[in-house]
Amino acid sequence: MTRQTGTRVPARIGRVLSAVEETAESTKLWWGAAVAMGTLGGRRGRRAAAAGMVGLTVAQLGSNGVGKQLADRPRPPAEWFPHDEVDDRPDSSSFPSGHTAAAVAFTAAVTPAWPAAGIACAVPAVMVAVERVQSGAHYLSDVVAGGAIGLCGAWLTRKAPHLLLRGSAATVRRLP
Repeated sequence: MTRQTGTRVPARIGRVLSAVEETAESTKLWWGAAVAMGTLGGRRGRRAAAAGMVGLTVAQLGSNGVGKQLADRPRPPAEWFPHDEVDDRPDSSSFPSGHTAAAVAFTAAVTPAWPAAGIACAVPAVMVAVERVQSGAHYLSDVVAGGAIGLCGAWLTRKAPHLLLRGSAATVRRLP
């Protein structure tokens, strides 16, 4: 079973998606966004940048450090994708999408601290997720799982300090 060429996004959109994904490679896009927020956004920008980078790190650990080690899923068949990008796919497990996990985690962690920056980050985050499927690097389910891991990473980033403080306060109350 092969996919028809018509199912691929138009060439111009494909080039834009590829360019965004290329800048997201090795989290460069998110580091750049964090530096810009921290430099231009004052205290709120620094808080948003820190939250984004912590969320991204947690999601990367979950997706690449745990998820890909547990699931040894091959990439989608190359013949489904009639374009050259299929040759540039990584050799790691397809499940889950680490790029998507990082993009979603960064965006979701930034948004509560600085909603306007979070909205701005959402556009390239969605583009990264779409590109991972259209390029043949991932199945849609890999990207959905990466997004879920990213949301969990952002949630942990937001809630962990409160949970840790609550736990340490309870421990202090129990001390003699």
